[in-house]
Amino acid sequence: QVQLVESGGGLVQAGGSLRLSCAASGRTFSRIAMGWFRQAPGKEREFVAAISCSDNSTYYADSVKGRFTISRDNAKNTVYLQMNSLKPEDTAVYYCAAAAPYYGDYVPNRESEYDFWGQGTQVTVSS
Repeated sequence: QVQLVESGGGLVQAGGSLRLSCAASGRTFSRIAMGWFRQAPGKEREFVAAISCSDNSTYYADSVKGRFTISRDNAKNTVYLQMNSLKPEDTAVYYCAAAAPYYGDYVPNRESEYDFWGQGTQVTVSS
């Protein structure tokens, strides 16, 4: 089991920045691939970004590439999502996710590849 707790959401104006954090516990964090997903009102949950466990390879959705950065600190069992140049369409509940299998340098980017989820944190971008 992996427990995930997100923080850092809030209200920000368009063009602003936020950093989300996700603290993990319950398993060896350095062997877990981590991802961020989001769900806007009335829409399905979608992939945002992910990071591998072995070499910190990353993968981003096209909609956030160049604006968002995912990183991890294995000493703190925490994954981050730095969000810059935020747009109103980034408004959503953001979820942290952890993959149960050991993926090595593979970066899982499908919801079905993740087994543990946080409770979500709201990000609202005003225009």
